[in-house]
Amino acid sequence: MKFGKLSALLVALSMVASLAFPTASFAGAKRRIAVMPFKYGAVAAEVGAADVGDGIVSLIVTRLVNDGTYSVCEREMIDAILKEQNLSNSDRADSATAAKIGKLLGVDAIICGTVTQFGFENSNTNVGAGLSAASGYIPFAGGLGMLSGLSVHKQKAKVGIDARVIDINTGEILGAVNGAGQSKRSGASMGGNWGGNWWSASNFASSIAGEATLAAVDQVTTQLTSMSTKIPDNQSIANENVQGKIADVTGSTVIVNVGKTNGLKVGDHLQAERITKTIKDPTSGKVIKEVTSPVAIITLTEVDTGSSTGNVDRGSNLMVGDNVKKLSASTDVSAILLTPVNTGSSSAAPASPAVKTGAKTGSKTQ
Repeated sequence: MKFGKLSALLVALSMVASLAFPTASFAGAKRRIAVMPFKYGAVAAEVGAADVGDGIVSLIVTRLVNDGTYSVCEREMIDAILKEQNLSNSDRADSATAAKIGKLLGVDAIICGTVTQFGFENSNTNVGAGLSAASGYIPFAGGLGMLSGLSVHKQKAKVGIDARVIDINTGEILGAVNGAGQSKRSGASMGGNWGGNWWSASNFASSIAGEATLAAVDQVTTQLTSMSTKIPDNQSIANENVQGKIADVTGSTVIVNVGKTNGLKVGDHLQAERITKTIKDPTSGKVIKEVTSPVAIITLTEVDTGSSTGNVDRGSNLMVGDNVKKLSASTDVSAILLTPVNTGSSSAAPASPAVKTGAKTGSKTQ
């Protein structure tokens, strides 16, 4: 009896705990993010030809991928979009532009950032020709390769990074994070002639500059990971609200212009809709609303990257240009009432009877 009561109590506590502390399955899918190339204009003159922004982003992406909290967009995809859009560095950091790029990439949020500091402080030194120690600050002048020629008694490397997380639907800044790393040594060289991909060089992590950089990167990635719950699941919402057009109709086989990139899969149901009335602004003439009627139900049998093929389960007389929208998995498709359409009618033809009916009974239906 006591054992039975204890078991019942444990079950009850388990149910309460599951409500108070939802499991990952209830929390939703991983948020998908893209990390844009970071700006480094403030330190560009100090680092020569080295692409500090690219290096910092590579380090951040590696840590985010290894952490597993996010699904991180491939750099190649981002580079392709940026090249296609022909955006300048300043445009990329703009919240509205970042949100637009995020939609093209199919992510939940975009991370933009700036390298605010990247150099050395020294006291008492032999720094070599071309570098002034009067200010107490030694930049990475002439490129990172020059670090191998520096020798000082006391040295301190400093790296600063700022980053913002932007909602791709609203352009809202969901959070701002920053990292500041520094490393101190005495009686040693700055160390490292790393060349092009300096951040991946074998001796980078053990150098004074590497220690400062990695410390700043770790701070930024830790903060980004901790704010994952602030990012809305925009892609799941988008995948449940997929809309497209019919591109081809051959008998009962239909091809639509939405596919895997929109979250569709084999077995999904689409509702085909015919525009029955177009409402325009009387002043500007701009279309402000389209009234549609459901005319068919389609079940997808094949899904490609940007298109899908399906069979018409109910309804008929579909036409190229008809709208389609994804139905949720819980929708009872058999309960959807379809509007019959006449064979051979154009998509605009059904609008005439609707307008006439509205004219006769409009005062009663308001």
